[in-house]
This record gives sequence, structure tokens and C-alpha cells, in this order.
Amino acid sequence: MPRPSKGARLYKRKARYRGGNLVAQSVWIIKDGDRHIATGCIASPSETKPPQKAEQALANYIAQKYQPERSRRDIDDIDCADVLSIYLTDIGEPADQFEIEARIERLNDFWGGKKLSAVNAKTCAAYVKHRGNQGGARRDLETFRAAINHHAKEGFHRGMVRVSLPPKGEARDRWLTRTEAAALIWQCWRYREKQTIHAGGSKGDPVRTDRRPLRHVARFILIGLYTGTRAGAIAAASPYPELGHSYVDLERGIFYRRPIGKRATKKRQTPAPLPPRLLAHMRRWKDRKLINTCFIEFNGKPVASVKKGFKSAVDLAKLSGKVTPHTLRHTAATWLMQRGVPIWEAAGFLGMSPEVLQDTYGHHHPDHLQGAAAAIGQKARYVSVVKSVVDSGTSTDEDKKPWEKWSERQDSNLRPLRPERSVHLLSY
Repeated sequence: MPRPSKGARLYKRKARYRGGNLVAQSVWIIKDGDRHIATGCIASPSETKPPQKAEQALANYIAQKYQPERSRRDIDDIDCADVLSIYLTDIGEPADQFEIEARIERLNDFWGGKKLSAVNAKTCAAYVKHRGNQGGARRDLETFRAAINHHAKEGFHRGMVRVSLPPKGEARDRWLTRTEAAALIWQCWRYREKQTIHAGGSKGDPVRTDRRPLRHVARFILIGLYTGTRAGAIAAASPYPELGHSYVDLERGIFYRRPIGKRATKKRQTPAPLPPRLLAHMRRWKDRKLINTCFIEFNGKPVASVKKGFKSAVDLAKLSGKVTPHTLRHTAATWLMQRGVPIWEAAGFLGMSPEVLQDTYGHHHPDHLQGAAAAIGQKARYVSVVKSVVDSGTSTDEDKKPWEKWSERQDSNLRPLRPERSVHLLSY
């Protein structure tokens, strides 16, 4: 009876000598049955534990070797981890890996090993409790629901599976005043890094350096306030048309917010013209070589997120309430409404539907419900429609009340001009 396979594992292969001469060094390899796969890691004679690079090579090999089954099966036989893996392979894109992989990793920690039939309201509630954050759990479960729907659409399972989502949280209405925005930018631009002296008589004392670690956040804030673009598209913005990056055409002044090569989604990342002030800033950043490949860089390299630096800037500016990078989008929408920009035009500029803009930010518009507010203060007498129709053409001046006669005199001032008078005015 053959011995059972031990599976893929790391193995330290000894050095080989021929005629007293070293022929091959000792290395770490991956043994999988009769196969030997190189990891590229040289092993020292005294080394007993494989290095991290070799362990990573083993993990990558196992991930590539294992392919979840893509056949129609019952939900009692399908592991949730397989559903998530298929979704990441089929739907995940390079521009979305940072967000999708983090969500699927959290989902896999909880749902991995559970069958698809175990997904119900009780287990979803248990995940919310496990996650500890209702808003974050809802976003994770939305990704899980999308993965299950994709699995069903491909015809890989039989049976109905429903993901129960926790209720939505209250919509955030926090936006920045112009004074707050100016203070935030000022702190980012002027802040200098502090370090601690570790030796000498001044040991332990703080000292300011010439490093400005928050200036990339200042550029992020300016782009967010002037365009209302989402944080991911701002972080990926580049003056060069490169795959996986949003493209800023500095010559024509247009911001193509959807990264090149990425499929269109419901996020509506439509192109938008750049405001003249922001366009001047962005041209200067490039001309003075303050950036390399992206507009948001730290130590010369693009960043995937500015959450940490943005939080530091908010603390330095001492802003109240919960202010996040997405607050800049709220602020841009609010400022457009306060300036009286038409709903349709503002929605197109921000890349959102007019309905969402109206429902969420419409109350900031100067014309919002102004007709009702003006009408409710006017003095008027209610007359039924039936009575107006019956009495039409039969009333006389003697039957009218004084205020009705006054109303007719005022209405006479609103009559259109005589034809000859209109022609005379139009001639000018």
C-alpha cells in the first residue's frame, strides 16, 4: 500500500560536492510528491527554519496549484472560500486589488471552512458581531453577496442563498467651511516632522526637521475640493496615460477619473474639466518636478491611501466631528449647491446621479423650497375651483370685495406691452 502524500512542503536540500569541490549550494526547495520546485533561497549550513521568502514562495505555489472546482454542485458541498476565490479571480482588477483583497481576506477568515448552505441571517449577524464595525461589516457582506451572485450566474451551484445585511448607517452630512479647508491645507503644507534626540545632553528632547511629510496630503485635499473626486481616483491620478491610473490631461484641462483599462462601474467616474486654479497648480507641480509619475506621492513613490496622513492633518487643524478623505467629496457637492449651480450640471461634474445629489445635498441650494417659503407668507383668500367656474363671467363690480378690485388693478400692471410699444423697445 503506497504511503499517503505529505503535500507540498519546504525542504532543505544539502550541498553537493564532487571530488572535494562544491557543485551545488544548499538551497530551500518545494517538494510536492516527485516534483522539486526551486524557491531561489540559499540555505546556510546552520539554518533549520526556512526564511520568509521561501515560505512566501510555498504559499504562492499552493495558491496557484489549488483551483476551486467550477462545476454545478449543491450548496451543501461548496466551501465559501471557493466562492470568494472564484470571484477574486474573475472580477478582481489590478486597480481594485487593494480594497477587494482586504475584504475577501476578512471574509475568508470567518467563512472559510463553512459551506454555502450555512449562509443565513444568523451567521451573517454573527459576522457583524465578529467584525465589530457595522458599516465595515455591511460593505464586506455586500462583497460576499456579489461573490455568491457571480457564482450563481456562472451556474456553479444549485439552491437559493441569501446574505442578510445590517441596516445602513445614518448618512454623513459633515462638510468643510472654506475657513476649515484653508486651515487643513495650511497645516499640511507648513508641518515639519519632529524627531527625538537619542544621545547627548539633550537626549529625549524633540527637534523639528526640514522634512515636510504632509505635503502630498495638501495636494490630495486641493484636488478633492476642486473636483469632488473619490479618494481612489485621486491617489491614482497621473499626468501620463498609464494603465491602471487616472489620466489628467494638463494640455486640455480634463480629468479622466476612471483608471485606464478599468471597466465602468456604478461609481460613475466620468471625465470632468479641471477648474482653472487647480489646473495651474497641477501644471506647476509637474513643471517644477515636484512629482514623478503621480500627483499624490510620498518619498517619490505613489501611495494607495492617505488615510493616515489625512487623520494627522485633521488633528493638527483641530477640526471637530468625523472628517475623512470622503468628506472632501461632500464638501465639493455642498459648495456647488450653495453657489446655486443647476442640479444637472453639478451632478455631471461630480460624477453622481442628479437624484442622489438632490436627495443628499439639495437642501443647500439657495432655491431649495424657496417658492413654498415665499408663498406661505402671502395673504390670499382660498376660492374653490367649482365656485370659480360657476361664477366665471357673471360677477359685477358691485359684487366684488375691495381687495378683489385692488387685485385687478395690480394685475393690469402685468399685462403685456402693446405691439407697437414692444417693437419700439426691441429696435434698441
